[in-house]
Amino acid sequence: MRSDAARNLDTILRTGARLLAEDPGTSITAIAAEAGVSRNAVHRRFATREALRDAVLHTKLDAIDAILGEARLDRAPVAVALHRFVEGIIAVMRRYPIDQDQMRCDAESYGRMLAQRERIAAFLQRAMDEGMIRSDLPDGLAQALLHQIVMLLGRQFRDLDAPEVADIAVDTLLVGIGGS
Repeated sequence: MRSDAARNLDTILRTGARLLAEDPGTSITAIAAEAGVSRNAVHRRFATREALRDAVLHTKLDAIDAILGEARLDRAPVAVALHRFVEGIIAVMRRYPIDQDQMRCDAESYGRMLAQRERIAAFLQRAMDEGMIRSDLPDGLAQALLHQIVMLLGRQFRDLDAPEVADIAVDTLLVGIGGS
């Protein structure tokens, strides 16, 4: 793919992710206008809004798969792996803010998302086994807390860059918010 075509595709996917996150009914015409490309340029790649949504979801999932691998959740020290993971997820979340609930419309995307969550759950279980996270928590609580911390920090504190968010998220998950 030519570099300008790749740039246009990236712009379309990022703009589509943002606008579809705000309004799942956003038109291809509105996405094209916001992306600064012609409607035909979008339609050459994506026949429908749903096809564009699915492409955004697949692109987001590909980015998350890369982060899960780079974080080395299965072998890096827990705090290091957690920081890498959160830093990467924040960047992806901000780049492709489309809601995960829209993945339910696409069985392949939904299945991939569930597999990614299983990898994160296995990592958090390792963190518990190594004593980095309390092991007496109800099932799924650590993962739910991690998800909520990342969502809150990533969306509400956009003035913080991804490494700063990761610092806060890791400290909050592993240490808590209590005073010393």
